[in-house]
Amino acid sequence: MSTAQTISLTERILSLTDEILGRPVTRNEKLFAICEVLADEVSTFDWVGFYLVADDATDELVLGPFVGEATDHTRIPFGTGICGQVALSHETFVSQDVAAEENYLACSMDVKSEIVVPIMADGEFVAQLDIDSNTKNSITEEQTELLEKICEMLSAEF
Repeated sequence: MSTAQTISLTERILSLTDEILGRPVTRNEKLFAICEVLADEVSTFDWVGFYLVADDATDELVLGPFVGEATDHTRIPFGTGICGQVALSHETFVSQDVAAEENYLACSMDVKSEIVVPIMADGEFVAQLDIDSNTKNSITEEQTELLEKICEMLSAEF
């Protein structure tokens, strides 16, 4: 894919995200629509979902809207797995080969790469975007920047 095509796809996804965020629907409906856009527009994004900070003061993530196969990981303690690690570090984490990660929680044996991007609102960690790919080494720098921008846009929803 050429740089012009990458920029075009990035601009398209950001435009769709902006349109979704302007809809008069619930936050979860917006999150689900963003999952659909990312899964539809990026061929290597096989599972796209959000984990939200549990509102029961348990220091856990709770599965929110997602697109892809069902997962057993509906609650993840902070510090457990890549998602739990990001809940503590508040920094984007990219694994190009999840088999090399000591703390990886396998949702599917097909997953080869993963990116988790935190969502911060007023300096506080509130949620994260989690994307699994069944293709090793599939998360690009451009995709990372795009997903971080989407998460910045989403912060106003929390």
